Amino acid sequence: MNQSESIRMVGQTASVGFQVGVRRTLPISPAQAWMFLTSPEGLKLWLGTVSLRTFQEGDTFQSSEGISGQFKVVKPLKQIRLRWKMKGWDKPSTLQIRLIADKSDRTTISFHQECLNQSDTREQMKLYWEDVLNKMREITGSSRES
Repeated sequence: MNQSESIRMVGQTASVGFQVGVRRTLPISPAQAWMFLTSPEGLKLWLGTVSLRTFQEGDTFQSSEGISGQFKVVKPLKQIRLRWKMKGWDKPSTLQIRLIADKSDRTTISFHQECLNQSDTREQMKLYWEDVLNKMREITGSSRES
């Protein structure tokens, strides 16, 4: 192993470029989290303005903000895995959203993104997903403060 192989930056993997993960626990059920994520208001937060008639594996999307991709795995109330690409990117990343619940009225929403091209992109996406989750907390948690 040479020196450049042994030194990795934060979030850098050996095989898929850079990755980032952000999660928050919200005072909502998995069903409420799923309904919000897949609603026009929720989609606007993480995909941009899109017109999705269905929400199924294989569906593609292009938002008016320039985010495009394709759904690869859709497991209602649990997981979404998709190719996700911002305008100006050379290649798509892989985005996985998981809903994790140990109680019926609390759900952890996890965004994990990999195949990012550099540490600056990783940091940009970390801030992006933190903003998405903070806005979700404001919107969905406003009526149920814990």
